[in-house]
Amino acid sequence: MTRPDSAFWRGKKVLLTGHTGFKGSWAAIWLTRMGAEVTGLALAPDQNPSLFELAGVEGLVRSHILDLREAAAVEAAVAGEAFDVVLHMAAQPIVRASVEDPVGTFAANVMGTAHLLQALRGQRALKAALVVTSDKVYANNDSGRAFAEADCLGGKDPYSASKAAAEIVTASFARSYFERAGVAVGTARGGNVIGGGDFSRDRLVADIVRAARAGEAVVLRHPEATRPWQHVLDCLAGYLVLLERLAGDPATPRAVNFGPRPDGPQVTVGELASLAVEALGAKQWIHEPDPASLEAKALAVDTSLAGRALGFESRLEGPAAVRLTMDWYRRQGAGEDARALCEEQIALYEGGR
Repeated sequence: MTRPDSAFWRGKKVLLTGHTGFKGSWAAIWLTRMGAEVTGLALAPDQNPSLFELAGVEGLVRSHILDLREAAAVEAAVAGEAFDVVLHMAAQPIVRASVEDPVGTFAANVMGTAHLLQALRGQRALKAALVVTSDKVYANNDSGRAFAEADCLGGKDPYSASKAAAEIVTASFARSYFERAGVAVGTARGGNVIGGGDFSRDRLVADIVRAARAGEAVVLRHPEATRPWQHVLDCLAGYLVLLERLAGDPATPRAVNFGPRPDGPQVTVGELASLAVEALGAKQWIHEPDPASLEAKALAVDTSLAGRALGFESRLEGPAAVRLTMDWYRRQGAGEDARALCEEQIALYEGGR
């Protein structure tokens, strides 16, 4: 299967938004490992602890701490720079937080994307840009059917709707400005990502790790729900491969799902939690239903286009992804260096192990 090509990234000037977050920190470590020159735009980390700080990511990149909702700040950070490719991951990523603050979520995920794309219109060296949205962009009726890229967009909650709107904003900028300038702009619809270093609130693995370290049992709202779980390295590998193709092949699809292999097993929230607490030697989870929750009970994405068009598929299935994730947390909790653990797991992934 296709994996990121270090020869492509060596010396590339990359603009990475969201570099202070969980996925963004992993992306910054991997890109700089391959020789890219990375500039980051993001808010200050909102996790404590944060992978950004634990792994010393600020020392790897040219870091701009700013709010993408402020158009002038984005314009100022991009002005005078010459980027080859852009990976836009900055977002308000939590469903429950979007219910608490819908306007702020739409401002970050929709207008933040619009502000970035507007600022990028002046980039003359730019070859490709990828906007990361979500597997939740589809109009979901809880049928359990895997959604394909041509399915209707929608969103029952503000987070999902904001990401669907970001898809529309991105497509409109691409058609109105970037395609005619020879710049390929696409979107990546990623599944639910797990991996070491995620300390967000209201995220399953992070909640399990916090509970385990406190000697408590994690509380699950919907243990029967299914999600397209994928390890952060599979997720990022897909994004990077898609960016490589966008930069060089005009026939590359402009929207691609990333998640588990189509023939892989579906893993429920409860099953993933059981694997995680077993790996950590933690207390078994408990179930406390949340009848007011707007989260979909079933969610799956059809990732066959990534296989056909990019030659890419995820390598780490549910149990393997959980084992790798929990190994990171266990060793980091025992005092090992966070960046060294990331580098080690990236090297293992690159080597096909």
